[in-house]
Amino acid sequence: MSNMRKIAVAVAIGSAHLVSLAAVSDEEAKQLGTTLTPFGAEKAGNKDGSIPEYTGGVTTPPPGYAKGSGLLPDPFTQDKPLFTITAKNVDQYADKLSEATRALFKKYPDYRMDVYPTRRSVAFPKTVLDNTVKNATRCKAIENGLALIPECRGGIPFPVPKNGDEMMWDHLVRFQGYYYDFRAKTYLVDSSGRATMTDDFTAQQEWPYYLDNTSTPEIFYRVRSDKLMTRSVGVINTYYDYLNPVATGRRAWTYSPGQRRVRVAPDFAYDTPTDSSGGVETFDDSTLFSGKLDRFDFKLVGKKEMIMPYNNYQLQLAKADELLKPNFINPDKVRWELHRAWVVEGTLKPGKRHIYSKRVFYWDEDWAGGMVDLYDASGKIWRGKYGMSTPAYDIPAPQLGSTFTYDLINGLYAFLTHTAETGGRTVGKQRPSSYFTPDAMAGAGIR
Repeated sequence: MSNMRKIAVAVAIGSAHLVSLAAVSDEEAKQLGTTLTPFGAEKAGNKDGSIPEYTGGVTTPPPGYAKGSGLLPDPFTQDKPLFTITAKNVDQYADKLSEATRALFKKYPDYRMDVYPTRRSVAFPKTVLDNTVKNATRCKAIENGLALIPECRGGIPFPVPKNGDEMMWDHLVRFQGYYYDFRAKTYLVDSSGRATMTDDFTAQQEWPYYLDNTSTPEIFYRVRSDKLMTRSVGVINTYYDYLNPVATGRRAWTYSPGQRRVRVAPDFAYDTPTDSSGGVETFDDSTLFSGKLDRFDFKLVGKKEMIMPYNNYQLQLAKADELLKPNFINPDKVRWELHRAWVVEGTLKPGKRHIYSKRVFYWDEDWAGGMVDLYDASGKIWRGKYGMSTPAYDIPAPQLGSTFTYDLINGLYAFLTHTAETGGRTVGKQRPSSYFTPDAMAGAGIR
C-alpha cells in the first residue's frame, strides 16, 4: 500500500471514529425542557389526546403509603378500563401490539388485555434531570458503540438518541434509584398450568453511576444476591457491569457453600440460561436486556405508539396464587396503557453465537419499562418478555419491578422478581465497595 493510500485510510478511520463519538449539537440539546422533557421524551401528548402531555409525573405518595415499607400503593385506584382486547377484536389493535402479544391471542383464545387511561407517572430527581441535560452534549459512545466515556455521569446518557447502540445504553444505565434491598421469588408455570417456585433470594443492588461519592465510577451497576431455597441455600452471587466493557467485561463470582470457596463465574452473561427462570430466560434477558452489546447489531427503527404494561401497582401487590394462572398471568391483575415507545431491532451479527437470531425492543419514552420480542434461529417468534412498570414516587424514580416471559413454543412462562409477599422493594443504603467483593462473599458464606 502506498504512503498516500495509508494516509487516506488513516484519515477515513479517524473520521469514522469521530462520527461515532459525536454528541448532539447545542441546538438539539435546547429541545430538552422545551419540546422534549429533560429526559428526552416528547412533552406534548398525541393528536387525539389518548396519550397526555407530560406534566412532571407522580411525586406525592397516595393514601396508605408507609415510608420505608417497600410497598407502593396504587395512585390510580379510581381508573377503569377504557376497553378490553380479546381474540375477537385483536385485529383492530394489531398495529399497537408487539408480535409476541399478538401470538398470545392466537395461542390462547381466552387471553385478554384491559387497557386503562394513559398515566405518564414517571418522575426523576432534579440532579438526574440536570445531569441528563449535560449528558446530551458531553456523553459519547466509543469502541464502535460498545462503551461509554467516563464523562457520562449521573443521568440518561443519550436523551436525544441517534442510533440503536445509544438507545440500548440508555436502557442499561437508566435511572431506577440509587440502591435497593429486597427479597424476591421467581416462579415457573409449565404447560399443564402448574406453578413452581424456582428461586427465593435476597438482593442488594447499587448504581455507582448515579452516586457522587462512589469510589468506583467506572462501574455503573453491581448486585449481590444470597440464595434462600433449600437446594441452594448459602449460595452467593455477585457481578459488576462497567461503562467500558471492552476494557473490563462483566466481572462475576459465585460462592458455593459445599465447596466453601468463591469461583469466577464467566457464564453469568449472554445466552446462558438462568436457573431461577427454569431456563426460560437468559442472563442477557435480565430486565429485558443486560450485558454487552457486541453480539447484535442494534438498529433504531423509530418511535411508535404501543400498548404496554404500565403502572402495575396492583400486580406488584398481589399474591402469587392470585397471579399465576394456567397459560398466562391473571388478566385481572395486569394494567395496559397506550404509550410512545422507541423501537430498536437487534439482529445477530454474522459469526456470532446466540440462541436468539433477533430481538425487537420497545422502550417506553419516559423510561418506565418496556417489552421485547425474541426470535429463534429460524426467525420464528419464540418468547415475549414484559417489564412491569411501577414508578417509585417515593424517590422519585422510574422502576421496572417484576418481569414475565412467555415461551410461545413450549407453552410455559416465568414470573420473575416478585416482592409482594417478601416485604417489597425497599430503598437500601450505600455499601462500601468491599461488600461486593469475593472476600466479602466468602466471609458471609455458610460454613
